[in-house]
Amino acid sequence: MTYQPIPLARPDLDDDTVADALAALELMLRDGRLSIGPHLEQLERAVADAAGRRHGVGVSSGTAGLHLCVRALGIGAGDEVVTTPFSFIATTNCLLFEGAKPVFADIDPESYNLDPAAVEAAVTPRTKAILPVEVFGNMAHFDSYETIARKHGLALIEDCCEALGGKLGGRAAGSFGECGVFAFYPNKQITTGEGGMIITDRDDMRDLCVSMRNQGRDAGGGGWLAHPRLGYNYRMAEPCAAIGAAQMRRLEAILSRRREAAKLYDSVLAEVPGIHLPPMAERENASWFVYVIRLADEFTRRDRQVIMEHLRARGVSCSDYFAPIHLQTFVRSELGTREGDFPQTERIGARTIALPFFGGLTEQCAELVRDALVESLSAAAGKA
Repeated sequence: MTYQPIPLARPDLDDDTVADALAALELMLRDGRLSIGPHLEQLERAVADAAGRRHGVGVSSGTAGLHLCVRALGIGAGDEVVTTPFSFIATTNCLLFEGAKPVFADIDPESYNLDPAAVEAAVTPRTKAILPVEVFGNMAHFDSYETIARKHGLALIEDCCEALGGKLGGRAAGSFGECGVFAFYPNKQITTGEGGMIITDRDDMRDLCVSMRNQGRDAGGGGWLAHPRLGYNYRMAEPCAAIGAAQMRRLEAILSRRREAAKLYDSVLAEVPGIHLPPMAERENASWFVYVIRLADEFTRRDRQVIMEHLRARGVSCSDYFAPIHLQTFVRSELGTREGDFPQTERIGARTIALPFFGGLTEQCAELVRDALVESLSAAAGKA
């Protein structure tokens, strides 16, 4: 039987958003200003406001944003940064770019975020910062990380790439620590195609990041070919910013649609044996990035592969989120990490499956996913 494929993710671009973005693009093309223009300024202001921050600095990706934060904080060779092995590789790469040492701490299996006790135990005299991640949009423990950072005099870089618009205890994602970074890849809550945003209250960080994203130029003068510091081509294109700014005008509606999709999955999957639903602090205030289930411990990594193959054969897109960073080939060779170093990360990482997730997910779609998942679990258990 041929099944209509259900995509893993889909950007939330309604007709009004498309019309706004196209109108902005037409004006842009006629005006000829395609980089660092008014639409980027609009997007920077809107994202900073959503995070309760004074400044936003638009960049070409979330990875670029993390890299600039690391440089702006003066983190480099000989410095250690406590971070998570359960994340996208960018959280490690942004430290290696500068010769700093990522020091992994294991995760809390109830949240998939860094275990605060493990973070504190990993702090040494060489530690300069903590770089935690709001995994899948979950903001659990970020108040604890902030407390630990202040106690030890450390910088806190908030990787909120997956949590735009979320709240914990009334505080917005991106409001913890010296700075935070959002990402706008097409599977995120809003998208600019490619793009990211640094948010901070610090004028010095804003000024440094604005300069470094633009080849080290200073906004204060000196001309286009004056480069007082090392910089990068990390600019966000103005058309990309226009697409993002159009979506930010309906951010709350986008987040509400994603919360409804998560609630729908919570309901239809509640009685499915052999899986754990996604952990999420303050589910009603969360910004859902993906919907990731976890298989029960009796299922192996090989079982997960069988399950995903069965789901895909039924037209259900899926993915294994995340592969532990400390077991990546390059990271193992660079840092000397090995299997068994972080048992909770490895246990969780071997059993997670991201299901199709986007705003506007229908009940029929959720039920199709559930039915395919039940069949897949039976196939993996040898019952089908």
